[in-house]
This record gives sequence, C-alpha cells and structure tokens, in this order.
Amino acid sequence: MELVVARIGRAHGIKGEVTVEVRTDEPELRLSPGAVLRTEPASAGPLTIETGRVHSSRLLLRFAGVKDRTGAEALRNVLLIADVDPAELPEEPDEYYDHQLMDLDVVLEDGTEVGRITEISHLPSQDLFIVERPDGSEVMIPFVGEIVAEIDLEEQRCVITPPPGLIDDRAEIASARGAGAEGGDGA
Repeated sequence: MELVVARIGRAHGIKGEVTVEVRTDEPELRLSPGAVLRTEPASAGPLTIETGRVHSSRLLLRFAGVKDRTGAEALRNVLLIADVDPAELPEEPDEYYDHQLMDLDVVLEDGTEVGRITEISHLPSQDLFIVERPDGSEVMIPFVGEIVAEIDLEEQRCVITPPPGLIDDRAEIASARGAGAEGGDGA
C-alpha cells in the first residue's frame, strides 16, 4: 500500500536541500536517511534520502544525486510516497492512516446519515474529511476531537458531533450587532 508521507517545498540554500511539508505522524520512520521513496509524478523519482535535519522548525532533506539549488528547485511540489504493509497500524491508538478512514460512513450520534468520506485534505492547521452526502453534495468536516467523536474501524463508521451550521443551516446567530439599534439611524 502507498502512503503520501511528504510534499517537497522550496529549495533551501545552494547545496541541494529542500524543505518538506510532512504528511506523516512518523517522520522519523518514513523520512530517515537511506529511505527510498517513490514520487508523484513518477518521473521525479524514486528518491533516496541522503540527509535530514530540522532548521527553524522545518524539516530539510537532501536526496542522493541532488547536489545544487537548481536540482532542488526541480523537485518542488513533488509528493513523496512510502510503501507500507496494509496490516501496519500507527503507533498511537487514536491515529489513523488515510486508507483506514477512506469510505467510512459518517453519522451523527443519533445515527442520522451524513455521508461517506471520499477524501482527506491535509492542511497546515488541521486535516479535513471531504464527505460526499447522499444527494451528491460535499461537506468538509474538520478532523478534530471536538467534532469527530468516534472512529469505529470495525463498523466502518465515523461518528460526529458537528456545531450548528457545519453540515446544515441550523446556524445560531451569535452576533448581537443591531439588537436595540432597530428603527434608528444612529444620528
């Protein structure tokens, strides 16, 4: 099975290092020196990690055969893909690989069907489930503990407790602006 573990960012310095956007909770396992990773597009790889280090809270990698800034810049936006045993599970019990979450049924706590996870979007601030609703529309569900109450892999379902307005139009008006200013122009 394939896992996208990082996306290559911009070149760093003149000796072939690149920044990477890490997309794995196990970078020390997947992005260590000697790791051979396939790429998307395939024509950019495979790439073998030669060195890795953290600089200003960013992971910097250098790949075998990439010795200058020009070579590093040519790799920008390339996805790094690791081959993983499908039976392998993350170390932490509340962590999941994307393939485990894909196609889970999404339901409310009362069992009301919301839809099915069709995509997982990895953003800098949080991950989002892209959920296809029965009518074909999509809704984005932040993968955060306040909203995702339970992931049940045996039952193939994800139970959510969305705030008002996230999946429907039950939004509560929180602003008091204009309350008491009705009928006047403030002059």
